[in-house]
Amino acid sequence: MNKLILGRYFPGDSLLHRIDPRAKLLAGISFIFILFIANNWITYLVLWLFTFTMMKLSGVSIRIYLRGVRPLIWLILFTVSLQVLFTAGGKIYIDWGPITISSFGLINGMYIFSRFTMIIFVSTVVTLTTKPIDLTDAINYLLQPLKRLKLPVDEISLMLSIALRFIPIILDETQKVMDAQRARGTVFGEGSLPQQIKKIVPIFVPLFVSSLIRAEDMANAMEVRGYQSNNPRSSFRRLHWQKTDIAALIAMVLLAVTLFILRTEGHHFH
Repeated sequence: MNKLILGRYFPGDSLLHRIDPRAKLLAGISFIFILFIANNWITYLVLWLFTFTMMKLSGVSIRIYLRGVRPLIWLILFTVSLQVLFTAGGKIYIDWGPITISSFGLINGMYIFSRFTMIIFVSTVVTLTTKPIDLTDAINYLLQPLKRLKLPVDEISLMLSIALRFIPIILDETQKVMDAQRARGTVFGEGSLPQQIKKIVPIFVPLFVSSLIRAEDMANAMEVRGYQSNNPRSSFRRLHWQKTDIAALIAMVLLAVTLFILRTEGHHFH
């Protein structure tokens, strides 16, 4: 596996693998909105317990999740540092021009770090436990009401699925190009910023060409198989709701209700 796990499928027979992809997709989207209900440490503790429970139920090692979030940690820390350095409120620790480090900024920084990390973990749970073709069917099913607005739902769902599937493929290609550059003596991560940019630029040309070739091969394969976007399509795989799928959605509702209760009672936990 490459370092970024998001977008990959991990074969297995866990409880989450058996849940309907529509339920998992709805639950994953709901979780992102539920995150914004949290406003104190007890609500974030509940969210972390829920997140780790989902990771455990997926049957995938926690180390794989940690390895997957590692490539994005610098982006998360950059966002957190902006929040910490430029947010005033509460007790002021450092006040130096535009830079202000306060208790309010530190607390918000921890909350933002938790939100970003939990979004990545839960999104990774969904992709690791759902086959790409099942994810396409789920997206297509959930977007069906938009057909009344004359939107090309089939094309949109296929495009989203292909984009999601291309994430790990492009990352693999990037790693190959970087390994080839290293074999020629290029050392990444050293030198001044302009020098590092010069080293990275040559990576994009072969990566862009490789992506175009893969896209053309995929288009040719779809054309050979007789794919036509305008024709009505049937599905070989039938999705069926089960009790566990309904339970998954009920769990999201209970999580939201719990956070609302802890949010309103949050002053007791300060």
